[in-house]
Order: sequence, then C-alpha cells, then structure tokens
Amino acid sequence: MPTLQSPPKSTPEETLKHVTQCCKALDGKKAGKLVVLDMRKAFDVTDYFVIATGTSAPHLRALFSEMDAVLSNLGYQIPSKMKDYHTGWVVVDAIDFVIHLFTDEQREFYSIERLWKDCPQVKIDI
Repeated sequence: MPTLQSPPKSTPEETLKHVTQCCKALDGKKAGKLVVLDMRKAFDVTDYFVIATGTSAPHLRALFSEMDAVLSNLGYQIPSKMKDYHTGWVVVDAIDFVIHLFTDEQREFYSIERLWKDCPQVKIDI
C-alpha cells in the first residue's frame, strides 16, 4: 500500500495558509458549518482539524474531490480515493491538518467540536 506523502514539513504559517486554501475551496463548493480547530496543544499528530458539512453523499464526494485537487496542487499526495461516501463521514489526512467532511446527521452524532471543545477555533477569512 502506498504511503501518504506531504511536502517537507511546513512552517506554522505555511500550514495555516494551506488550511485557508482548503477552507476557501470548501466554501466555494458550498460546504456548510466550516470550522477550524487548532489542535497543536492538545494533539501531537496534527496541527489543525478542518470540519465541514455536506448535504448528501454526492456533495461529500464533490467536497472530497475538491480537497484532493487542492492538496495535489499544494504537493500533497493522497494514496487512495474514498469509494463509499454513504457513511456520512469522509476524512482527508493531509498530515499537518486533517479534513473531516460530514453529513449533518453524522456531524451531530460524532460532535467533534464538543469532543475537542478545549481547542481554540481559528478564524479563517474566506
């Protein structure tokens, strides 16, 4: 199985710039309830969680495709493409940040913002 590769370790400023580019692309594809959590003090594995909501499985597929394109343009390589969007939760691991795409029902059920409530939200200008 191929491994996930990312560009050389980004500076915090570069990582936040990549997060911002992903958020702008998600907003452009009509993702809802866009939230960015700063995970750096709570979690050693990644710096940010990007959380967004899609309206349906086809919308999640479109959001994922957009993230794949944006991340590819930034030099990230995602080794496998998700085939089943009907679970209502799609994760895109960009190593420095993780993108969680949910349907409304799954987002409410898993409630990541509540789980990580001690992590500050990051204001992204879209």
